[in-house]
Amino acid sequence: MTDFNYQKDSDGIVTITMDMDGPVNAMNSEYRNAMDVAINRLKNEDGLTGVVIASAKKVFLAGGDLNEIYSMQPGQEQDFFNIAQTIKSQLRFFEKLPVPVVAAINGAAMGGGFEICLACNYRVAINDPKLRMALPEVTLGLLPGAGGIVRLVNMLGLQAALPYLMEAKALSTEKAIEAGILQATVDSPDELLPHAKQWILNNRNNPQASIQAWDTKGFKIPGGKADAPENNLFTTFAAAQLFKKTRGLLPAQNEILNVSVEAARVGFDAALVIESRSLTRLVMSPEAKNMMSTFFFQLNKLNAGASRPEGFDKSEVKKLGVIGAGMMGQGIAYSAAMAGIEVVLKDVSFEAALKGKQYSEKVLAKQVDRGRLTEESKANVLALITASNQDQDLNGCDLIVEAVFEDMALKHKISRSTEQYLQEEGVWASNTSTLPISMLAEGSQKPENFIGLHFFSPVDKMPLVEIICGDKTSDKTLAKAFDFVRKIKKTPIVVNDSPGFFTSRVIITYLDEGIRLLTEGINPVSVDNLGVAIGMPIGPLAIHDETALKLTQSIFNAWRDLGLESPIGDTSIMEGVLTTMIDENHRGGRQHGGGFYEYPQGETKYIWPELTTLYSNSDAEIVGEDIKDRLLFRPTIEALKCLQSGVLRASADGNIGSVMGIGAPTWTGGYIQWVNNFGLQRFIDRCRALEEKYGERFAVPQVVVDALESNSRL
Repeated sequence: MTDFNYQKDSDGIVTITMDMDGPVNAMNSEYRNAMDVAINRLKNEDGLTGVVIASAKKVFLAGGDLNEIYSMQPGQEQDFFNIAQTIKSQLRFFEKLPVPVVAAINGAAMGGGFEICLACNYRVAINDPKLRMALPEVTLGLLPGAGGIVRLVNMLGLQAALPYLMEAKALSTEKAIEAGILQATVDSPDELLPHAKQWILNNRNNPQASIQAWDTKGFKIPGGKADAPENNLFTTFAAAQLFKKTRGLLPAQNEILNVSVEAARVGFDAALVIESRSLTRLVMSPEAKNMMSTFFFQLNKLNAGASRPEGFDKSEVKKLGVIGAGMMGQGIAYSAAMAGIEVVLKDVSFEAALKGKQYSEKVLAKQVDRGRLTEESKANVLALITASNQDQDLNGCDLIVEAVFEDMALKHKISRSTEQYLQEEGVWASNTSTLPISMLAEGSQKPENFIGLHFFSPVDKMPLVEIICGDKTSDKTLAKAFDFVRKIKKTPIVVNDSPGFFTSRVIITYLDEGIRLLTEGINPVSVDNLGVAIGMPIGPLAIHDETALKLTQSIFNAWRDLGLESPIGDTSIMEGVLTTMIDENHRGGRQHGGGFYEYPQGETKYIWPELTTLYSNSDAEIVGEDIKDRLLFRPTIEALKCLQSGVLRASADGNIGSVMGIGAPTWTGGYIQWVNNFGLQRFIDRCRALEEKYGERFAVPQVVVDALESNSRL
């Protein structure tokens, strides 16, 4: 066990410096034990004038121990509740001390770290533009459990506190001072402890300096109690908006809202108990288990290099070529330039290339307007991008990314004519979403240096890149591509070659099932509403409009022209609808003037009136639960097939890819993760019931049966 560094100076000030085993301080059993030791020493101190809580790590404290939290299972509710209450009682001890307590914040204070700071009488931080304070628990299906909700509501008021609790809104030091959460900043680490101690000395004769506002007689929460008319109206509206946003599928937000209201209604200590009970419920929930597993453990594993081949030194792209300055190419160029990489953005004409560069200028200008970037920084980034229509300007590139139209012959022509400009061991990448990399590599003189980099639109906002390895792609090439993706601050998933790879292949099944429901006579509004009801951002028909019906049709045509079988099975129903919509009614999707929906300028979109006439069936009788399960199970089954066939190298790639690339419901933690917590036998039984009613596309993938028989997880 590691005790905190405990030092008392000649002025009677005790400094408790957290320095736990491992790279960061975390609120785990070691923390609790060390805090107990420090508290017992403080209880026996004579001449105590104040306490400073500091950190010896680069961060103040990173938050709770998710390994400990994740390991908690139903039946251990009381054990976890006791842990939460222990942490609260320790922080409450500091609040009840008759001397001032100061948080000396040297780095990020996240989750439990921020909650420690909130329990102090005074907070001072290093004035570092990268330093952040936040309560991000909601992103993992949890809530702040060390008093964070109760203290923030009492400090700021119900309405002001909710964005930091419900949205995990992070605070810079500047914003924290504006909000009244942080009292001061210093310019260097050396000034932090002296400032903290001087404040204690300046306030040792001020009894109010050691009392939290909520512990003073007659304290009133800013903005009033929960039952104040304006708060009553606000929380009613917030609850309605929350349901509209989450459809009741993310219980953490509901619990946070409920605890926040209770914190503004009951006494402080009673509210702390309510907070612990709510956190305990969430910790045991399948939604939190799914989200913790995927968005913490699996995501960190991938970003740390789990999919990167071993044995290769870290590489660095110094000069990047991007061929095609359209929507994808300009986004790739921007992302690379923001990472400090020299970029040549090439198109058939200089005007087209310059237009692509101007996209970066617009995005950067917005950041300057919002105070996130200086004019000098903007100019430096733009200077890294060269607009060109000359192949020779690609000379010396470490990596060239081709981002042109999905046409095999065109892509072959471009790679043959320009890969000569790569460095000797340079990498060629195609930003394709559906065409097999192995076939694209046939146009290359060095197929071992050829790889797929599937970006998602808009590139500057979407965090994922799907890296696709062809039959001949070398491990060295994969390692280089992986390093580039991490350099531009994206999350890489690595998959093997297949028409549609992983993300495109899986999302097409969601679109296909939506169209099948439409042709069976289900009202299109119901189809999309029930898609949203399972947690998808929008329904399958709406997504299809956004991605373009014409694009799906061209994908199917391209596969057919290349002699490829559809990886998702029979597409005849979908192709029939596409023919009707595009060829007969000239409705190719939103960017083509309309598809399943009409898009009147300045007004809300609505279903194309003729759609119901085309596919109405008054005899259609499918219960809502079946529709929701069809829309959820279909892409899940396809994801499992990708795992079974080796398109997916690991479940983590599938989970992160399905959420970040496809928009799979957040509560699932990704399609494969969801099956684990749903229950393998339960999943098998439901698949068989759906298969019997709706067809063999719902057949159980063998990989699930094998996992059940071996008592393992997917």
